[in-house]
Amino acid sequence: MGFGPHLLLATLEGLVTSAVLALTALGLSLVFGVMRVVNVAHGEFYMLGAVVAWWIASLVTGHPALGFLAALVVSPLIVGAMALVCERLVLRKLAYNPESTIVATIGILYIIQQLALTFYGADARPVPPPFNVRVQLPWFGYSGYKLSVIAASAALLLATWFVLTRTRIGLVMRATQYDGETARAFGIPVETVYAGVFALGAMLAAIAAVLIVPISQAHYLMGRDPLLLSFIVVIIGGLGSLRGTVLAAVLIGLADGIISVFFSPTLAKIIATLLVAMVLVFRPQGLFGTAAR
Repeated sequence: MGFGPHLLLATLEGLVTSAVLALTALGLSLVFGVMRVVNVAHGEFYMLGAVVAWWIASLVTGHPALGFLAALVVSPLIVGAMALVCERLVLRKLAYNPESTIVATIGILYIIQQLALTFYGADARPVPPPFNVRVQLPWFGYSGYKLSVIAASAALLLATWFVLTRTRIGLVMRATQYDGETARAFGIPVETVYAGVFALGAMLAAIAAVLIVPISQAHYLMGRDPLLLSFIVVIIGGLGSLRGTVLAAVLIGLADGIISVFFSPTLAKIIATLLVAMVLVFRPQGLFGTAAR
């Protein structure tokens, strides 16, 4: 293939990465933006979503689409329920103290990881895609499922934006984010909002994992890279900024896809790390974040 086909393929692969990364990073950004909690266990909720998706899909017989759809519905609910348990038993007991919750979520990370290793095992296992269709492009055929991942992610991001900006639930979340004490004085159940946001963040990571697991197999260590890339995205875009998270995810995903194809994956990671360093030096609040007053 010449330069044009390579560039198109790299761009498409980068967009798939961006789509999954945007959902994962959005969950991390929401948790920090509303709760001011840095959830180090976020990558393990992602991994758990993939592992549960494999389990659900393996239980459903018939067409692969039935198992995938069941996993897409059930897996985020199970992961969200586990996140609620973690929030109630750990984070709430620590009064959401930033330093304490970092240590606590590191502990949650290892607990979830070891539980997955014990009950799921160390093997990587695939989930069959719901359909196998090749979309003919000018130079080659491309996976229709991968294109559907991009479309599904865009739809979910738009739905999240609508909830956050156009509904009462979003208004309550934003009020809690800006001033928790004042929100509590007006009768807003802040702890309930925190629990819901923490569960929502984990569910977004789980949805991203369910979407990607037919492309990359489920295994108990798969949460590390998404966690690192999510932190890179939210630092560049600005913690708590939906627009910044999406744009930074697209930037990092495309850069990773294009640089990996034409140069090397290692160079892509180096450039992403340097970009984070530059943002931290010249604009610590991120490209679209708000500086602390």
